[in-house]
Amino acid sequence: MTPSLTLDAALASRFARVALANIALEYPGKQDHVIASDADVLPSRALHPAFHGSFDWHSCVHMHWLLARVRRLHPALPERAAIDALFDRHFAAAPIAGELAYLARPEAATFERTYGWAWLLLVAAELARSGDGARRWQDALAPLASAFAARFVGYLPRAHYPWRYGMHANSAFGLALALDFARTCGAERLEASCLAKAGAWFGADRDAPAAWEPSGADFLSPSLMEAELMRRVLAPAAFVDWLSGWLPGFAAGEPATLFAPVAVSDRSDGQIVHLDGLNLSRAWCFRGIAAALDDTDPRAAVALAAAGLHLAAGFDGLASGDYAGSHWLATFAVLALTG
Repeated sequence: MTPSLTLDAALASRFARVALANIALEYPGKQDHVIASDADVLPSRALHPAFHGSFDWHSCVHMHWLLARVRRLHPALPERAAIDALFDRHFAAAPIAGELAYLARPEAATFERTYGWAWLLLVAAELARSGDGARRWQDALAPLASAFAARFVGYLPRAHYPWRYGMHANSAFGLALALDFARTCGAERLEASCLAKAGAWFGADRDAPAAWEPSGADFLSPSLMEAELMRRVLAPAAFVDWLSGWLPGFAAGEPATLFAPVAVSDRSDGQIVHLDGLNLSRAWCFRGIAAALDDTDPRAAVALAAAGLHLAAGFDGLASGDYAGSHWLATFAVLALTG
């Protein structure tokens, strides 16, 4: 059965419970950590006092985004008090200072570039959308968000070539989320940097090699993610033309491998289970692309149909419950449903 393309209260509550449980789970854990001496051999809770559960740093960050999103969309959520208590602990001066201290290490210059950067900025944007009740958390997180925004602004002029594969470093994904933050929070310098780099990297792209997708551990579609970025960058008429050049077979649902959900053979495998995320992130991209097209454009209906198929496949993955996917997949489901 195809799930509804909305996040209702019951589903929001289910996802909130998943996120709260994962953020509280310290082990197993995976660090992205360069060790310069014996003194650097520390547990994640010491290195990252705000974001140390849910297996790895970026998954912990985007589970916090999930909580902020469902809290805003469903104010009567039964888990609201637990979310508020968690945010009071993690979005406080001391843990955020600890995260900033980690970034100040010379060895952390490329830490989580750009996937984790983008998710942290999206958390800040979500708190900014949440109204006065979240202002204390927004203010506490602001120095860390500013640090990652500054990293984007410093990095983008030096990055002459984009990362085009379907995993964490995908450049289109990072730019899309950074743009969402910049426009929500008035970060004009970051917005200008993202727009300039998106145009330079992707503005002239034609004939996406989409028939080669997916790769074996993709959780993002390189071709659809690029389109999801460019709909933010280009004026509506310009995007329509750009999409025609980038995915010329879109109206016919070609290439077929891009419009059909992917199969996931082993959900206990931490790499193969990425493909469940791919189904969900494709649904997010298809919905975004459809929203950017006129209702009379046949590609809008094709995109919405593909979104429904991919969302249903992604929810099959959510039902697994295996920790290889459960520590992060609910976030991609909320992104697909509300992004």
